[in-house]
Amino acid sequence: MEDASPATFRPTWQQALARGLYLGALIALVGVVSLALATAAAVTLTAVVAPPSWVWAVLAVGPPLAGAMLGPPVARRTGTEICAGGIRIHSVFADGIAPWNRVVDLRAERRGGRTVVSVYLDSGASLQLQAPYSGELFAADPHFESKMFALSHLWRSHRFGGLPG
Repeated sequence: MEDASPATFRPTWQQALARGLYLGALIALVGVVSLALATAAAVTLTAVVAPPSWVWAVLAVGPPLAGAMLGPPVARRTGTEICAGGIRIHSVFADGIAPWNRVVDLRAERRGGRTVVSVYLDSGASLQLQAPYSGELFAADPHFESKMFALSHLWRSHRFGGLPG
């Protein structure tokens, strides 16, 4: 497979920031709930005093801020790369490739509150691309349609005879 890639799609900085804030808020919620349960159990079983109030503030504010700082660098690792061999999907946990000869369709679909790009393979399986996508508020991508058009053009070019030159 060639290393030259005609297109690379990554989440926008707003999408990366929003994803980091969202994951950080989830971690904060889990931390606060588990600390509250542990405190309630300790107070109920023994005469242990509750943790200081600053611990609650750190648990509530710390993870979302950490997520907001880690979201953009992680987004640089996440994305979709179009190359001569097919569609490469990069994520934090795993990478994959869908060769052009196995891709039978490329569609923009609504999944939850987002419009995502799904790749359908000849085996009947479908893959959801990590980028591009568009949604509401911070997940909005004003260039989603042009990115989808570029993806569709590249797929059709490879599917029906390859790119010129």
